[in-house]
Amino acid sequence: MTLDEILKEIKQAEKIVILTHESPDGDAVGSALAMKLIIEKLGKNADVIIPEYSRLFRFLPSAEDIKVDSEIQKYDLAISVDCANLKRLAQNQYFENAKKTIVIDHHGSNNMYGDLNYVNPVAPACCEILVSMSEYYEIPISKEIGTCIMTGIITDTGGFRYRGITPDTFEYTAELIRLGVDIPYIYKRAMGTKTKANFELTKRVIDRLELLEGGQVSFSYINSQDELEVNAEPGDHEGLVDIGKDIEGVKVSIFIRQKDNENAYKVSLRSEDDINVSDICLLFGGGGHPRAAGALIQGNVEEVKEKLMKEIRKWTE
Repeated sequence: MTLDEILKEIKQAEKIVILTHESPDGDAVGSALAMKLIIEKLGKNADVIIPEYSRLFRFLPSAEDIKVDSEIQKYDLAISVDCANLKRLAQNQYFENAKKTIVIDHHGSNNMYGDLNYVNPVAPACCEILVSMSEYYEIPISKEIGTCIMTGIITDTGGFRYRGITPDTFEYTAELIRLGVDIPYIYKRAMGTKTKANFELTKRVIDRLELLEGGQVSFSYINSQDELEVNAEPGDHEGLVDIGKDIEGVKVSIFIRQKDNENAYKVSLRSEDDINVSDICLLFGGGGHPRAAGALIQGNVEEVKEKLMKEIRKWTE
């Protein structure tokens, strides 16, 4: 079984690295740190390499151990968490150079790029997969591990608002509460707090927001100049795509932000009901979940908007 093989590789490896996707959210950071703490329970050490992440997640246990890069060029084992493909994996050279690779993920679009792949697209968060892994390995979940896991579950389910949550989600949550995990605290730190830069960007997104296709689609954007003017840091764009999604009648919310002053925009899509935005993003080399996905598209604001609308109209007409 794959889980047995994963455990064998972890026990055999001396130098282990854990990686996740670019622009990591709470599930990505939470999964990476939870995986590190689980590996420590097995008597091993692991480096967590995340070049940039939101300062809102610095409250997580072992966050102070996160590295930007590493002096080790060739790890015995590289573990990718919450990332559907190698292209999106931050610092993916460590993954490509490792002797053995493992992928742990919950994206249906995952292309199984590891030597060992443990992917459960039914799980609403990658962190939820780590709960079942810990149970299988008979590793007790500490309050620290539980805090990391709960952060991933809360953020990837939108505070239990999104479709995809299962009875297991609430059963795991109940067990973590029994372990002393403080859910109100996590919610406040991970979802209930806005940085000043995020607040300023929110105002600009609202000012620019357009309703298209008879109100079925919302669209807004920020550019590199906006981020410069508000002193934005990594993660300060989180949640901006949800501004349009929460408007009555909107089936698809589009939010785009410029990539490093380039003629390209990072796209975030959110949807309701029967519109699969993962399929739309796959057309542009991206991917994600049926109701939450992303991609990188070349062009200016109007060009990127039109490319997206051309595909979205096929779902809204």
